[in-house]
Amino acid sequence: MSATPLWKGRLGGALDADFAAINASIDVDRRLWPQDVQTNRAYLKALVRAGLVTAEEGRAIERALDAVARDLAAGAVAFTPELEDIHMHIESELAARAGECAGKIHTGRSRNDQVATDVRLFVKEQAGRAVKELIALARTLLGRADETRDVLMPAYTHLQRAQPVLLAHWFLAYAEMCLRDIARFAFARGQADALPLGLGACTGAPFAIDRELLARELGFAGLCRNSLDGVADRDFVVDYLSAAACLFVHISRLAEDLILWSSAEFAFVELAEPLSTGSSMMPQKRNPDSLELARGKAGRVFGNLLAMLTVLKGLPLAYNRDLQEDKAPLFDSADAVLGVLPVVRKVIATLAILKERCAEALQGGWIEATAVADYLTRKGVPFRDAYKIAGTIVRDLAAAGRTFADLSAKEWRAYAPELDAGIARAITMDAIVAARDGIGGTAPSAVAREIERLGAALAALEAEEDK
Repeated sequence: MSATPLWKGRLGGALDADFAAINASIDVDRRLWPQDVQTNRAYLKALVRAGLVTAEEGRAIERALDAVARDLAAGAVAFTPELEDIHMHIESELAARAGECAGKIHTGRSRNDQVATDVRLFVKEQAGRAVKELIALARTLLGRADETRDVLMPAYTHLQRAQPVLLAHWFLAYAEMCLRDIARFAFARGQADALPLGLGACTGAPFAIDRELLARELGFAGLCRNSLDGVADRDFVVDYLSAAACLFVHISRLAEDLILWSSAEFAFVELAEPLSTGSSMMPQKRNPDSLELARGKAGRVFGNLLAMLTVLKGLPLAYNRDLQEDKAPLFDSADAVLGVLPVVRKVIATLAILKERCAEALQGGWIEATAVADYLTRKGVPFRDAYKIAGTIVRDLAAAGRTFADLSAKEWRAYAPELDAGIARAITMDAIVAARDGIGGTAPSAVAREIERLGAALAALEAEEDK
């Protein structure tokens, strides 16, 4: 394999050693070899159809490409920084196997449209895999919601106990987030689904390359319609990285909830042992490291989005070498997405729910206070007045170290005549939850409807992905 760069037209001599070190990208973009082989196969077919490569030459190059692909898969290709990137490595390997005719593979093509095509193929694949993983996570969340319809616990605002809620409602909240994440990754996949190959360096190819054939061969839904934009566009990378960043906002929030809930201070849940670690010093520890690592990945994923936006900011049309920096953040976020999602799914699937402790946490914190105000409101008391009455009761109970359950019927009526015998039933946890039966509420009836709706939505998404 020749180690001479294929771009040496007017230039002679060796590159400066320090420049050569940052010029080569093979350590990063070697990962694109399957996409580059795929791109070469399709482009070779277009060249043969255009009469730019003979049928015999096409067969020779195709055999060479098969051999290169096998060697790349086996790790038998030696990479060298002198050949800079995966495109020049593959072309050099083709020349070594097929001879002089391999030089025709680059007819009318630039690395600019070539790499843009490879990266689009990569994003389409990765976004599709993310969608499938998210559907699986949403299914798991939905299954746990179905199992926990009878588990009551506190809902929190400001990390303070607020109102009673079904644990199923919490699982459904994250399933809703999954649906939004699915839509974002599907959007990124759609944005990547336009073919730049055949646009050349920046103004289009001067040969009769059938770009529609290329799109069919490579599975693209459409064509990039402007050569200047097509070779320089990385918006689809930003779309993928943005989807990944939003996903990790959600993963980080879910992880934080469960990390808190698995502590002795909450003790609502317990992570399975295979998804926990211990301490090298403290033998009693059972650490939620799977969730902490998932939460910690968020910083890198956010940084990757900002890095890509910064690379693109201020770039003149068309292609610029700055775009070489698109792959490291893209690959890193893609690995984080597909690495973390299965772990989170397994955490959810195997999570032990400590129902008694969840119920205990509802006691002693006057969590029924809003229900007292609601009861008064139903009796015709303006809500702001009802709110003040309930607040006064809580203040008095707190000062005396008492709870709502300690109040006698006479004491209730002393605060407001509307607080009659029905108040005791109205502020039970079951009654408070059952009252919230509107769309989006936590009542068992509302949760049942949402489980059914989300199940149907996921079934539709699964059917769409299976097409």
